[in-house]
Amino acid sequence: MSEEPLHLRSRPWFAREHRAPCCEPSPLIEVSGLSLSYGEHAAFTDVSMDIPRGCITALVGPSGSGKSSFLMALNRLADELPTTTVRGSVRLGGQDVRGADVDVIGLRRRVGMIFQKPNPFPFSIARNLAYPLKEHGVRGKADLDARIEEALTDVGLWDEVKDRLHTSALALSGGQQQRLCLARALALRPEVLLLDEPCSALDPLAAGVVEELIETLRGRLTVVIVTHNLAQARRIADYVALLWRRDAGGELIEYDTARRFFEDPQHELTRAYISGLRG
Repeated sequence: MSEEPLHLRSRPWFAREHRAPCCEPSPLIEVSGLSLSYGEHAAFTDVSMDIPRGCITALVGPSGSGKSSFLMALNRLADELPTTTVRGSVRLGGQDVRGADVDVIGLRRRVGMIFQKPNPFPFSIARNLAYPLKEHGVRGKADLDARIEEALTDVGLWDEVKDRLHTSALALSGGQQQRLCLARALALRPEVLLLDEPCSALDPLAAGVVEELIETLRGRLTVVIVTHNLAQARRIADYVALLWRRDAGGELIEYDTARRFFEDPQHELTRAYISGLRG
C-alpha cells in the first residue's frame, strides 16, 4: 500500500472524519467601509466584503495595493503602529472587533497570523509552542505536551522533530520554520488564519508542502491569504479579491468565487491582471 499523503496522516484536530467537505457560504467576517492610513498615507480605502466561514479567500493585486494592511486590520495588528488610523467596521461572528471593549489578545488568539518570512522565536522547538499556550492559560505539563504534539502533527512536523524538541527552532530549514509558525498559530485553535504570502520565501518543494497544509484547513478554519502567485490562488482559493492601487489608496476592484474570478472576470482590470497585461 502506498504511503498516505502528508496531510492525511494522523491528525487529531483536523481528523478526516470530522472535516467538512467544503466551506460554507455564510460570512464569518463582515467588512464594511474599511479604510486604513499610516499617517497621511492611505493603505486602502472603503473596502467592503463578506469573508465566508470555512473557506480559503485569496487577496491578490499589485504591490502597494494594501493587501497586507488589510490582513492586519482584521486582527488589529495594524493598531500597534502609533500613526495608524482605521475607519469602518470589521465584525467577527457578529461582534465588532474594533470596539473599545474588545479583548485584543483574545482576538488575536481567535484570528492568528502567519507572515511572509518564517519568524520562529529564538527558543527551542517545544518552547515556541509552549510559550503562546501558557500565555493563553494552558499550564499543565501533560496538557502542554499533548497540544504541542497535536500541533506539530497537524503540520506534518512531529516525526521530523520529535527527537529534538529541545533544540533551537532556528536550526530548522526555512520550510520547517514556516510549518512551525503555522503549528504555533494552530496550537491556539483559532477560528481564522491570516497568511501574508506564506510561501514566497520558500523553495518550490517547501512551498508545495505549506500550500498542501493550507488546503487541509478548508472547512475547519476560515483562511485569508495574500499571494502574488495567481496560479496558487487558482489552485487553493474558494474566493478571490483583487485590490488595486489608486491615488487615494488601495481599492477593492472585484471579489467573487475563484471560478468566476478566473473564468469570467467582470472588471477590465481583473481581466488585464490575470492575463498579465497589468500589474
